[in-house]
Formats: sequence, C-alpha cells, structure tokens
Amino acid sequence: MTPTALNGLKVLDLSRVLAGPWASQMLADLGADVVKVERPGSGDDTRSWGPPWLQDAEGRDTADAAYFFCTNRNKRSVAIDMATPEGQHLLQRLAAEADVVLENFKVGGLKQYGLDHETLCARHPRLVYCSITGFGQTGPYAPRAGYDFLIQGMGGLMSVTGRGDAEEGAGPQKVGVALTDVMTGLHAAIGILAALQHRDRTGQGQHIDLALLDVQVAALANQAGNYLISGKVPGRMGNAHPNIVPYQDFPTADGDVILAIGNDGQFARFCEVAGRTEWASDPRFATNAARVAHRATLIPLLRQTTVLRTTREWVAALESRAVPCGPINRLDEVFADPQVAARGLRVELPHPLAGTVPGVANPVRLSATPVVYRAAPPVLGQHTDEVLADWLRAGWPPGCERVPAG
Repeated sequence: MTPTALNGLKVLDLSRVLAGPWASQMLADLGADVVKVERPGSGDDTRSWGPPWLQDAEGRDTADAAYFFCTNRNKRSVAIDMATPEGQHLLQRLAAEADVVLENFKVGGLKQYGLDHETLCARHPRLVYCSITGFGQTGPYAPRAGYDFLIQGMGGLMSVTGRGDAEEGAGPQKVGVALTDVMTGLHAAIGILAALQHRDRTGQGQHIDLALLDVQVAALANQAGNYLISGKVPGRMGNAHPNIVPYQDFPTADGDVILAIGNDGQFARFCEVAGRTEWASDPRFATNAARVAHRATLIPLLRQTTVLRTTREWVAALESRAVPCGPINRLDEVFADPQVAARGLRVELPHPLAGTVPGVANPVRLSATPVVYRAAPPVLGQHTDEVLADWLRAGWPPGCERVPAG
C-alpha cells in the first residue's frame, strides 16, 4: 500500500457545508481516517444544495447535490442523531478515540451535547479540538452566525473587488467561489497539523479557535499592507492591480488576454513584441513606479494595440519572449487545457450509486507520501456499522436510531 503522511490519524468531523469539510478533506487526502458525522435522514446541508444532482448508473437523479462532492472525498459517513442521549453517548465515545475533533457550530452550540471543547479536552488532554465559526470564540460578534458572502463584505474583500466607481457596472462584487470558506479550511488544516506536532512533543492537545472574519482580514495581504502603511483606503479597480502596471486583462481581436508583467525587463520585451519599443524608454513608462503613476495614459495605448491580434497570437508571441500572459478560460477550457490534463487535475473515484464520480485533484504533491484517492464522497450513513466496529469494536447500541446506508 502507498504510505500516507497522516496514516493512523483519527479525525471526528462534526462540521458541515464548506470550511470545516474542506479542512477535513485535506486531512483525509493526506491519509487520515476522517469520520464524517451527519444528521440521520438529511445529512450535510450541501447534499440538498442542488441542482445539479449526482446521477446514478441509470441516469436518475440521486439525493445528493454536486456541491457535496467537492469537499467530502476519502471520508467515512456515519448517521448519528446528536439530539438523542444515545447519539450523544455514542459521539462522546467516538471523540474519546479521536486524535482530532473538528466542528463549526455556533459558539457554545455543542455544550448541551457534552461535545464542546471544554468538556472533551478536559476528559482527553491529548485531543486537538478545532472550532470554526464566523467571528471566533470571543468578541462582541462571537454569538453571530457567519457565512462566506457576509464575511467577504464585512472583511473588506468586496470593497476591493469589482469595477471601479467611475466605470459602468461599478459596485462591490463577491468572488465567484466561497473563497473565505476555502481559505478558512486550509488555515484549519494547517492549525491542526501544528497542534498535532506540539502534541507529539509534549503530549498535550489544545483548542484551535478559527474565525472566517479573521481569515478574510488576514488574506487581504498587500491591500491591507497598502492601507496600514499609507493610510489610504484602497478602492475597486476591476482587474487592474494597485501596485503593478500592466497587470490586468486587455481586449484582443477575438476576446481577451491577461498581461501579468511584473518587472521592467518583461515590459521591454512586451514592447518589442508589440512593435512599440519607444514605450520602454519613455520616462513615463520605463519603470513600474512610473507606469503606476501614468496608468491612465498607458492603459488606453495598450488597449489600442492588443486589439490588433487574436488572443492565441498574443499568447504565442509573448510566451516565446517569456512575457507572462494567458487567456481567460471557461471551466470547459480549463479541464481541456493540456497543462491541467498533464497534471492530472481531474480524477475519477468509484461510487456505489453512480459507478464513478469526477472530482478535482488535491494540488499538494508529496514525493514520499503522496495523496491517495481512496473513495468518493460517501452516501449518507454508508459507514456507520463499519466505523463503530473499527473505532469502538462494537455494534449498533440499543436505543439509537439506525439509518441504513443510502
């Protein structure tokens, strides 16, 4: 069997929707045994976030939406009702066997079930317990629910995303995927791995308090740095870059091309390809700082030039001179791209109803302990009996509602 980085690690995943499941999928891809706890009858909220729906081998819609399949592979699903005393007892027993507990309930939401971090960490000092919330465990907003769209607005991302105020169609715009949730999931996985390293050295687990708002503000990166150092509030610039010119999209004879010119040498080579060598020596454009200062003059000149060739012609000519550029691909073009194909970014996993399910590969490439794609996202309750036998060496307990797989 292929060795995995996290072989033997047990993760009890009480999270749902995206941020928490994204973190646990990363751990599962790296080899952890992730047990996904779901509500009997309905499961993770994203199972119902369709259409589109997964189709079975006969082409009929199943009960699971496509959304669910982006973030739940390599996991085992158990259907346990934590609202019942029997379910709570069973989950407490599973937590006692786990190395990691991951949850994204509201602050204090699990205390009534005896599954909160204070209770479990006191009983099991080696436990790493990760809580994901909208606003964290402390502060005036701690009791509030948090959602990606809301946090993109509150955390500043939408203030710098979208067309500028002077342009047609101006206004704040969210990113096209739930990026704050995804980033929070990645930060959760990093925090969990750091806590496990600390536990291996000291024998002591810990509580990880992770907030979507914290992650979003931290991820403002250079935009936050620009504001904190200059005191000037950045605004929306469409696809332009606040610190680099030219670094945006430009029209071509048949579409658009992205220029991502990061230094003066690249700009000079672009000018040669474009037949405008005089721009490279023009004091208004010779350096990046000068191009930023004279953005309003340079960009229209570039647009007048880029429309003279097709996107394919620009990309071929500029790539031959090592000038960073590229097309703006639709998703069908993304998955047809030869580089995407060569990197194996589309994977097919076996599924008990559909036969196989397509997905996107994990981008982490480890030379000694690579990601192993063991299983597609599970059917609701598919592994309940199996997990009880593996983790607790027990069958289904009396008085606990049993949900058949599927």
